Amino acid sequence: MAFKVLVVDDSTFYRRRVREILDEDRELQVVGEACNGEEALDMLIKLSPDVVTMDVEMPVMDGITAVKKIMAKRPIPILMFSSLTHEGAQATLDALEAGALDFLPKKFEEISKNRKDAASLLRTKVRLLARRGVGIRRPPMARAAPAAKPAPPMPANAPKATFFKSSSVLTGRAESASAAPVVSQVKASGKRYKCLAIGASTGGPVALQKVLSGLPANFPHPIVLVQHMPGTFTNAFAQRLHNNCDISVKEAEQGDILRPGCAYLAPGGKQMVVDSRSLPNIALRDAHAHEKDTYKPSVDITFNSLVDIYGGDVLCVILTGMGADGREGCDALHKKGAKVWAQDEDSCVVYGMPQAVAKAGIAEKSINIEHIASCIRTEMM
Repeated sequence: MAFKVLVVDDSTFYRRRVREILDEDRELQVVGEACNGEEALDMLIKLSPDVVTMDVEMPVMDGITAVKKIMAKRPIPILMFSSLTHEGAQATLDALEAGALDFLPKKFEEISKNRKDAASLLRTKVRLLARRGVGIRRPPMARAAPAAKPAPPMPANAPKATFFKSSSVLTGRAESASAAPVVSQVKASGKRYKCLAIGASTGGPVALQKVLSGLPANFPHPIVLVQHMPGTFTNAFAQRLHNNCDISVKEAEQGDILRPGCAYLAPGGKQMVVDSRSLPNIALRDAHAHEKDTYKPSVDITFNSLVDIYGGDVLCVILTGMGADGREGCDALHKKGAKVWAQDEDSCVVYGMPQAVAKAGIAEKSINIEHIASCIRTEMM
């Protein structure tokens, strides 16, 4: 039986193209279209869809307001469409905070020209979220925004959504138990560390917020972050994390010296590596079309660069995400003696990247997102 999809967008053309693309997948069936959030709420009750695609900017009721109301009344997986602008990035992050699980940049030219890769990505994301099912806790009430820190200047808004229960959907295979034991706490191993490295994709923005907000300002090591995200989004995301965490967070720039208590987020559309002429520093390179790497930024590329700089003195954490990016980089570090942890299946939006390192026997532990920060503190401080 096909998963039922509700398409919400104020553009008749865009709704029609999304319907045509999704209906090409035998696992998906578009059961309704809505032109604004208010209409979507009415259709949600009548049609009981399994997943919703939602535009951000719409008349009558915008997408963010609609997400909040849906999550309050009938939680359901939601995929957002947003423009590739700074304002679009901020709105998308607001939607993820409200409870949406994933997003796609809204590119009319790719949809209208029937780009096969764009259509395939849309179908894959909708299918993954539909298979995932509901299992979403309502977001907690917004907390007061903390005072802004000197640099870089950031807008407030702490992520409020927490996602639970996913499906193992790397290739549509049946779920299977993780090879890494699931734990909620660790005992300090006494190992020496020089760096914390974290990789994430689908569901990562909220998961990263959960982890980084649990680390203190005096965290004794630099942190490198790779989140699959467009280039127009990563600066806004880094700013938001910075304003809502005790550690410093910034979008990485060429030549940044890695310092304790600061997290460096790989810019979207580029590859971030850690170099060492005198001190460990950030080097950025353009992601050329001929590169074999699907992801820009790529967890594998960043993690592999840590091998020559830090050897085994790294704790690698792989969070929720589609695919297997990070497995090769973690393997290279693991062979040097680095520790690798994975987010556990129950707390992932998509149990793809964590499953890849767990199944490969690289991950030592699988940990619920609620406990990862405390485990990092215990192990590294």
